[in-house]
Amino acid sequence: MDIKTAIRTIPDYPKPGIMFRDITTLLGNARAFRTVVDQLVQPYAGIRIDKVVAIEARGFILGGAVAHQLSCGFAPVRKKGKLPWQTMSQEYELEYGVDIMEMHADALAASEQVLIVDDLIATGGTATAAVKLIERLGAKPIGASFVIDLPDLGGADKLRALGLKVEALCAFEGH
Repeated sequence: MDIKTAIRTIPDYPKPGIMFRDITTLLGNARAFRTVVDQLVQPYAGIRIDKVVAIEARGFILGGAVAHQLSCGFAPVRKKGKLPWQTMSQEYELEYGVDIMEMHADALAASEQVLIVDDLIATGGTATAAVKLIERLGAKPIGASFVIDLPDLGGADKLRALGLKVEALCAFEGH
């Protein structure tokens, strides 16, 4: 199955010039959703993964399914102020300014091996923040899996430079 055909492109959202890659159409297609989860899991079959860390919000849908298939735990990374317990925070850069991602301070144990999952890798800001949070909690990020890569924005290369194995099921040119 060609995963790209299950993804809707919305021009000029959230601002002019941006081509938004909408995976809700993929999630609504049972065959496409199953294919994507299977393909995200496949590179890690037989490798010890203790937790899947997924990035808000579409990453939660994919990350939960991947964690289930890998028979491991799940931990969310959320925007500041969204988690109800003690958190660790990590700033990351936006096009104009900074934002903050958080994770529960007890979400990971030292020496746990972690797979990062999200729907899309663009500039790599949130994924890099997730890597830093994982490392600060003493765990080891071993890979990052995405449905979509926007290679022109360089995020996957930033993660590879940090020593992570990066998988993306498809790529779209541009933003």
